[in-house]
Amino acid sequence: MSNQLTFQISPENEELHRKNAELAALETDLVQGELDLTTLHVWLQNFEREYQQIIGTRYAELEHIQEQIAEYMAYLESANDFKPSEDLKKLYREVAKRIHPDLTTDLVEKNRRQELMREANQAYEVGDVEKLRAILYSWESNPESVQGQGIAAELIRSIRKIAQCRERLAAIQSEISEVKQTELYQLQLKVTAAQEAGQDLLADMAQEIEDQIEEAQVELQDIKKKSGQVNDR
Repeated sequence: MSNQLTFQISPENEELHRKNAELAALETDLVQGELDLTTLHVWLQNFEREYQQIIGTRYAELEHIQEQIAEYMAYLESANDFKPSEDLKKLYREVAKRIHPDLTTDLVEKNRRQELMREANQAYEVGDVEKLRAILYSWESNPESVQGQGIAAELIRSIRKIAQCRERLAAIQSEISEVKQTELYQLQLKVTAAQEAGQDLLADMAQEIEDQIEEAQVELQDIKKKSGQVNDR
């Protein structure tokens, strides 16, 4: 008769091991995904700098400033006319009840909660329901918000980390797809193809713009002469 003892692994432990293995695989995929996304952004940023130097984007910069002014004016108008609905108040109270800094004595946790409350207050002041919902969802799905020790708590934290990894991986793939649909990315592909064919597409574009500027200057001078605003020298 054997004197060896047979240890039974609880179902919870088995599930935790499986989830941890799944999490490790997802974290590996996530690291590669983050690397791919960063590489794509760096590649595109380098091209954008070259594009800016050769072509210039003064009109785009002006449009961007105008958009910022419009957004700021819209913010001021919404702030002046702000009348919180009962649903907004209820959602804000729910957020505050979950994340209020006074609910913890841990300094690090208190600082984290203070930052979240600051975001929640800003969202409430402009009536941003979606932002408040996002803060609440992020809090409820955050592994760090799970209290307690033991297998059950660890299992829940592992499950939430897996969900976070999957959500971030999906966001990475979505962002990569969006980047590849941008005009800048498509232009970079054309520039690269042109370079392989021995053509400098950006230089050709710059020359075309210079020709247009020259034609516009000639037209302006003609108009000035017709109006008598240019003295012959």
